[in-house]
Amino acid sequence: MDAQMIRDRLVEKIRNLAQRQGFSKVVIGISGGKDSTVSAALCARALGKENVIGIMMPDGEQADISDSIELCEALGITHFTINIGDMHKALLAQAEGQIPFSRESNINVGPRLRMTSLRYAAQALGARVVGTGNLSESTVGYCTKDGDTSCDFALLLKLTSMEVVEVGLTMPEIPRHLVVKTPTDGLSGMSDEEKMGITYQAIHDYIRNGSSGDAATDEKILKMYKASAHKRSMPLVIDPFEE
Repeated sequence: MDAQMIRDRLVEKIRNLAQRQGFSKVVIGISGGKDSTVSAALCARALGKENVIGIMMPDGEQADISDSIELCEALGITHFTINIGDMHKALLAQAEGQIPFSRESNINVGPRLRMTSLRYAAQALGARVVGTGNLSESTVGYCTKDGDTSCDFALLLKLTSMEVVEVGLTMPEIPRHLVVKTPTDGLSGMSDEEKMGITYQAIHDYIRNGSSGDAATDEKILKMYKASAHKRSMPLVIDPFEE
């Protein structure tokens, strides 16, 4: 892959989309990971740093929030912090005694509250929400429905996780350690690869080469792909007029 060419095409497409749809500002959730890091840098190149707003959304305490701050300062973009911790606690308190506690449901509360926060900020500031999910995550369903899958345009959804890193390394304005940082969801206490039980390299090879090189891994990826199809489509419409 020609990473510089892909970088420049993405910048051009962001700029063209903004002109076509009539917006100039974007809001991005800044996690400190490579996807939001690369997305913010691409948008700053396309629209100007003054038109990119980074929103940091820790759920109470976030150990690596300094990485998010470092990125925003390196790019020179405006940034705010909306701590979703109290909102998360309030939701659980209201559900307690009525809905059984589910660890996985609880983990997914964070991404959904973050998207609500981004939507609030975007509408208040007259901006569009940038989706930062990549193709590897989407393929195996490692994303939250109505959370990080909700956006006004998906910037990295045609690039695998490995390719996002390649594009990021072509931009000297980004601190390198943020691009090659081990991906985590910031919620479960595990790395992405630990949580999925599959490496990003295996997913990349499956997508681009048709196989990870291991039959059992291929079968697992295919199973995850089929099980998460609902996350990659619009809501199913039940049509009573259709035979």
